[in-house]
Amino acid sequence: MNTITSTNFNFPGQKSVYNGKVREVYNIEDELLVMIATDRLSAFDVVMPKGIPYKGQILNQIATKFMELTQDIVPNWLIATPDPNVAVGHLCEPFKVEMVIRGYLAGHAAREYALGKRTLCGVTLPEGLKENDKFPTPIITPSTKADNGEHDEDISREAILANKIVSEEDYIVLEQYTRALYQRGTEIAASRGLILVDTKYEFGKTKEGKIVLIDEIHTPDSSRYFYADGYQDRQDRGEAQKQLSKEFVRQWLITNGFQGKEGQQIPEMTNEYIASVSERYIELFENILGESFVKADISNINARIEENVLAFLKTR
Repeated sequence: MNTITSTNFNFPGQKSVYNGKVREVYNIEDELLVMIATDRLSAFDVVMPKGIPYKGQILNQIATKFMELTQDIVPNWLIATPDPNVAVGHLCEPFKVEMVIRGYLAGHAAREYALGKRTLCGVTLPEGLKENDKFPTPIITPSTKADNGEHDEDISREAILANKIVSEEDYIVLEQYTRALYQRGTEIAASRGLILVDTKYEFGKTKEGKIVLIDEIHTPDSSRYFYADGYQDRQDRGEAQKQLSKEFVRQWLITNGFQGKEGQQIPEMTNEYIASVSERYIELFENILGESFVKADISNINARIEENVLAFLKTR
């Protein structure tokens, strides 16, 4: 199946292009950003060699929907979505941290806890927790925003302020926005029979100095979801949680001897496995948004994107 794993557009007024792990961002006249969600799959900060059909469309459309559902509590960068894989928004100066918030001991936090660590990003974790237990209150565990190819690193609030990565005035706003978004996300997830376990948010500043939400929000790449039904029973029995997130890919990689460490080889992803990952992402979309996924025409994705973006830019 066709996928989009790279782009090489030259839009009118284009100043530069930034290639992230999954998204490619085109700067138009230092005013707009055209963000293209590719079908690349990243795990352990490593981009896998094959794309996942419809993944970019899924991420872009989930993020767009949640931007709309949260714009009353936190302003965001989004202007329009002229293509299923494309979001266009205001150019912003991104903060050099990702705001990770966790309501449960899962994923990276659980792996650290299992190693005996009881402090994560300067936050003290309670004793006696089991993997996937709920925290008494959600905790914010920021990470540095890595450049291309580098690993994101845990960092504490104190280190962020001490190193002047973010001013204290701005950081207080980032924390407030992070908690408000997580609360709204938790409520929406509950209405779908899901638990929003943890997630990350990225923020930037507009030219006017306004702090806004950027990038993605509440997608399976940036968030972890559990099914609410049976959650407590599974915890009581010590069973793994039934979840909706990219964690299933990470677990498959771990089982096959890969965690992004030096010298490790990425296991082969067969066409059958690629198809199964695509189906899982579609399942994520439909459960998270509570609506059917409509597959876009992928016969020539690059040409479709170029045509739709050019048509949008002509209206500006």
